[in-house]
Amino acid sequence: MRARFTQSFKVQAVEKVLGRSDGTSVREVAETLGIGQSTLQKWIVKSRSQAFESISNEGAVYVGGRGKEKRPQDWSPEEKLAMVIRCGALGEEAANKLCREQGLYTHHIQQWREEFVGGVSPSVPAKNASETKHLRHENKALKKELNRKDKALAETAALLVLQKKVNAIWGDDEDSSQ
Repeated sequence: MRARFTQSFKVQAVEKVLGRSDGTSVREVAETLGIGQSTLQKWIVKSRSQAFESISNEGAVYVGGRGKEKRPQDWSPEEKLAMVIRCGALGEEAANKLCREQGLYTHHIQQWREEFVGGVSPSVPAKNASETKHLRHENKALKKELNRKDKALAETAALLVLQKKVNAIWGDDEDSSQ
C-alpha cells in the first residue's frame, strides 16, 4: 500500500531540503521525514518546474519553491548579454544582490562576459529531449544498417574469391562450352 502525502507536507519537505545546511544530505532529510529519497527528489523536480503550490508563512499562495529562478545553462544568449550589461553597470554588492535575485553567482556573469569578449560560443544543448532521443534512434538505425551492409559486402567478397578458386581448379565453364 502506497503512502499518501498531503500537498502541504510535500511543500514543507521540499522547503526543508532547499533550506538545509551544508552538512545535511538529501538522503538524511528523507530519512528524518520517513520518505524515500527518490520520492523527495521527484518532489524537488516538481517544485522547480512549478508543478505544485506552496503556502508561505503569511498564508499567501505562490507557485513552486524557487519562484522565477532558472539554471544558468537555461539562459538564452540574449538574456546572458543583458545580464552581463546590467551587472557591468553596478557595483560589486549590487551585482551580487542582482545575481542572488536571479539565482546566479557572479562567476556565471564573469564566465559569460569572457565568452562574449573572447568570441567563444557556449555549448548549446539540444533543443529538447525528444529531438535528442530521435537523433539517437536514427544513429542506432544507421549503425545497424551499415553493419548489415558490411556483412553483405564481406559475404559477396568471400563468394567471389571462392568462385575464382573453383574456376582455377576445375576450369571455366565458359571455355568448355565453346
